Amino acid sequence: MFPLYDENPTRITPFLTYGLIGMNVFIFLSYGPPSEQLAQLYAVVPRELTNNFAGEWTTLFTSQFLHGNWWHLISNMVFLWIFGNNIEDRLGHFKYIIFYLSCGALAALCQWVIGINSGIPSLGASGAISGVLGAYIIRFPDARVMSLIFLGFFITTIRVPALLLIGVFFIQNVISGLANLQAAANMSVETGGVAYWAHIGGFVFGVILGPLLGLFRRDDY
Repeated sequence: MFPLYDENPTRITPFLTYGLIGMNVFIFLSYGPPSEQLAQLYAVVPRELTNNFAGEWTTLFTSQFLHGNWWHLISNMVFLWIFGNNIEDRLGHFKYIIFYLSCGALAALCQWVIGINSGIPSLGASGAISGVLGAYIIRFPDARVMSLIFLGFFITTIRVPALLLIGVFFIQNVISGLANLQAAANMSVETGGVAYWAHIGGFVFGVILGPLLGLFRRDDY
């Protein structure tokens, strides 16, 4: 299943969501998959963060705007496009950007804890977007998302409950994270690895931070 759009209207223009997408695309078009030097400077390198947290903490944020390849970028931006607008609508612009960046940074820390001595850079917006998904699933548990379904050579669309779509994403990451605990800590996007624990951590912190920042405030202004 590949999501296309959700069916919840928004009351404000989610310009921060659009801005984040634009910034990620612009950076990728400008630099492409980051070079080793760029990754060392702006991605989270667990070993460097362990040895010099005071000098490396900014990478918890800069790493969120780097992507390893086109599919990494596109898949992340599609999920942000579909689910970010409604979270921005409910939190408001200012709280939304705090929420997004905080989820991304905390997600990176979760992956760091798993492999504090790894020298392989960790990057991408997946942790922050996982936070958006966590907030979405508790705020809109009955929402449906129009999704593409691939059945061999046949492709169709179907309205899928967001609870199912996001729930499958989370469960897959938990299973994969537990099954590959040590391996996931030492893999990067460039080598085909997935930062499962960043996804899990981002999702959990999204569930926690969303309500604290006003996710369930009254719908009327």
